[in-house]
Amino acid sequence: MVSFESDYIAGAHPEILKRFMETNLEPQPGYGSDEYCKSAKEKIKKAIGLKSADVEFLAGGTQTNAVIISTMLKDYEAVVSAKSGHISAHEASAVEYTGHEVLTIPQGNGKMKAEDLKSFVSDYYADEAHDHMPFPGMVYISHPTEYGTLYTKKELEDISAVCKEYNMTLFMDGARLGYGLMSKCTDVTIGDIARLCDVFYIGGTKVGALCGEAVVFTKNNKPKHFLTSVKKRGALLAKGRLLGVQFDTLFTDDLYFKISAHAIDMAEKLKKMLESKGMKFFIDSPTNQQFVILENNQMAKIREKVSFSFWEKYDENHTVVRFATSWSTTDEDLKVLEDALG
Repeated sequence: MVSFESDYIAGAHPEILKRFMETNLEPQPGYGSDEYCKSAKEKIKKAIGLKSADVEFLAGGTQTNAVIISTMLKDYEAVVSAKSGHISAHEASAVEYTGHEVLTIPQGNGKMKAEDLKSFVSDYYADEAHDHMPFPGMVYISHPTEYGTLYTKKELEDISAVCKEYNMTLFMDGARLGYGLMSKCTDVTIGDIARLCDVFYIGGTKVGALCGEAVVFTKNNKPKHFLTSVKKRGALLAKGRLLGVQFDTLFTDDLYFKISAHAIDMAEKLKKMLESKGMKFFIDSPTNQQFVILENNQMAKIREKVSFSFWEKYDENHTVVRFATSWSTTDEDLKVLEDALG
């Protein structure tokens, strides 16, 4: 069975497994104080062009979103997200579980618009009873979005400007950041993200690592006693080296960017193949996630040989499904899918 179900279906990139074996018996201090975490942090700061950044490692995306939001917000504050945002749609109320509400605004192709954000926040403060409501203290975006779409530099600048005007933290979920940065349709660099966002993370789980996300605080704004807060939330790894070794490897010789570019190349081939088969696309995605509309009978037949993700019901006879490429996708995988499509 070949799988296009997601971008974390494979284990880890061979270079990471090699480094695990090479460093396995080395005694290292715990909780992220090991030499590999320190080295990885310096490499990441160099890659983003911001020596003053603070970098910390967490194990997974949902955990990272919940930890960052709950440690950076005051207890009376909430986070604003597009209605389709991951924290709103696919995280089982993990953020609300921390005591912070997710406030949603309209989305278009997975993205929020700066004008919608400004309208929402200005209306909030115009309400004389706003002290009885959760304050919008943070804005959450993801890049790529749930639909594989990307913000332009201008869109990020406009959202950032609204956040500054209303003193809100801008937080970017980068679970698939590598695939966004290496898209052939983007004008956004990792340096732009570091400049415009107050905090973001570089996803590893979906980009070659067994697990792990690298959180980057860009404005000398890491919460005080962050390690203590992470541990309080049950998210502190004793063997922090597991994250350090992986990100140290990913940010050696541009491996993170090279394997992300491979996924984009495979996605371009996938897109052309789907087009040649007459597939109808639900949305035009410039990244590694491709969404197509399949007849339900056709979907069941394809699933006999290929795994993919249900996305949403289109109508009584059709379903939107997602095919995702990754760092591990091969031409042979694409051939199996092509044959299954008939």
